[in-house]
Amino acid sequence: MHIGIVGLGLIGGSLALDWRQGGHRITGVSRRAATITLAQERGIIDHGGTELSLLASCEVVVLCVPVVQLVQTAELVCPHLRADAILTDVGSVKAPVVQAITPLWPGFIGGHPLAGTAAQGIAAAQAQLFRQRPYVLTPTPGTHAPQLARLQTLIQELGAHLLVCDPHHHDRAVAWISHLPIWVSAALLNAAAREPDPQIAALAQQLASSGWQDTTRVGGGNPELGVGLAQSNREHLLADLRHYHQEIAQVIAMLEKQDIAGLTTYLENSRRLGQAFPGKRG
Repeated sequence: MHIGIVGLGLIGGSLALDWRQGGHRITGVSRRAATITLAQERGIIDHGGTELSLLASCEVVVLCVPVVQLVQTAELVCPHLRADAILTDVGSVKAPVVQAITPLWPGFIGGHPLAGTAAQGIAAAQAQLFRQRPYVLTPTPGTHAPQLARLQTLIQELGAHLLVCDPHHHDRAVAWISHLPIWVSAALLNAAAREPDPQIAALAQQLASSGWQDTTRVGGGNPELGVGLAQSNREHLLADLRHYHQEIAQVIAMLEKQDIAGLTTYLENSRRLGQAFPGKRG
């Protein structure tokens, strides 16, 4: 199959690498010629360039750009697509994207691979990044069944755990497990930075180990990504932040009352709840 990848960062490059190793022909499109050169040198793509016209013969085109750029990018890409092409994306917000792009291209099927690393760019691309990781597709009632089946096959070739769901349901779920943690983590980093005693602040930095790193990693990531997700999934993120605020208020109240039994019960319940997400933490 001839697959086009628009945006050769970590996700786009890793998709291209896996699919090319699986025997598919990959055309890459990037804003920077240097990115194309590096992708070719590493064997990530067969050929590519900066012109969207290179996508004209692709059977599947994947938009691997920041979520806030998806609709604009789709508007530029669609005129270059063959009539039967499947268009998909990797954005972590689906409902507004599906609503905006489907009228532009009826063969659009929203997608979201839940995989990644702290590294960015084509140099960070790696094989088997998506293996045993969730990969969501969000078709609509108007999605052409054979096109959905072809895209499902491609995703299964990645070794990913394929899930199909409603785009609105997707956005509510990822607000909890992906978008809220960014802001909780960022708030923790900012709160610790406000320690008034410089000596204590310096000591805390020296003592910070794996627990701190695990808890704050996503809050110290790419600001453009976090803000884009907040803008695109604002309603659900706000609702979840308010729920989280209530939980923090409950913990504060128990501490103020020195309610050791309540705190113990709270953490015991948290441990049970954590078991509902096997292999998804860290």
